[in-house]
Amino acid sequence: MRHNKNFNHLGRQAGHRKAMLSNMATSLILHKRIETTVAKAKAVQRFVEPLVTKSKEDTTHSRRIVFSYLKQKEAVTELFRTIAPKISERPGGYTRILKTGFRLGDAADMCIIEFVDFNEPYTLGIAPAAASEAKPKTRRSRKSAAKAIDAVEEATVVEGEAKKAAPKKAAAPKKPAAPKAASAKASAPKVAKKTNVGKKM
Repeated sequence: MRHNKNFNHLGRQAGHRKAMLSNMATSLILHKRIETTVAKAKAVQRFVEPLVTKSKEDTTHSRRIVFSYLKQKEAVTELFRTIAPKISERPGGYTRILKTGFRLGDAADMCIIEFVDFNEPYTLGIAPAAASEAKPKTRRSRKSAAKAIDAVEEATVVEGEAKKAAPKKAAAPKKPAAPKAASAKASAPKVAKKTNVGKKM
């Protein structure tokens, strides 16, 4: 009997599925966040969380077990050096899935899977604006602003001098322009407007 012996095969055979989960777990470890479908994210979550738990104990044996799943030295090093110290106090639940909507082509349910401890503004409930304000402000030189102000002042001075230097011309009476549009309308013959009155429908 195969009662309760079920999990999401993700439409792939065993070798393809294992390779895909290994690659996705490696990407998650290296980049701390990936975008994928909800079904794959849930499968990756079940794949990667035991490996993160294993990384809490930094021994050769643990590294070899994790390497047998991930098959990439850089990912193993990142997991044991960077991620393990940060999640050492957390008793499980190292990743979270945030749904982002539906994919345009096939309406697949999309999401972001990320490490909880590497998204502190979301974890601590800090709003995006407050998170940007929390960063220390860097000092910037005001030379560019001062240059812009000097340029504006120079332009106004030059304009004022040009007005003073130019002699005032006597205001000559302007000739009224002949209305061309009016003469064109007057010369055109009048045509009766077309109406549907009197036509048989």
